[in-house]
Amino acid sequence: MRTVGWYLDSVVGGQDYQRYVAHMRRVHPGEPIADKGTYWRERYADAERNPGARCC
Repeated sequence: MRTVGWYLDSVVGGQDYQRYVAHMRRVHPGEPIADKGTYWRERYADAERNPGARCC
């Protein structure tokens, strides 16, 4: 059951924030890291500005 939860979480982007934090710590040490709410607001705003390959 835990595997199913992990899979569903990764499908909807649940690991994205954790990857962002790891990237910031590794590549930009000392820079401020956005909190989870700010990260998602900025990500959704960016997706709206740059729709890319979305179907809708």
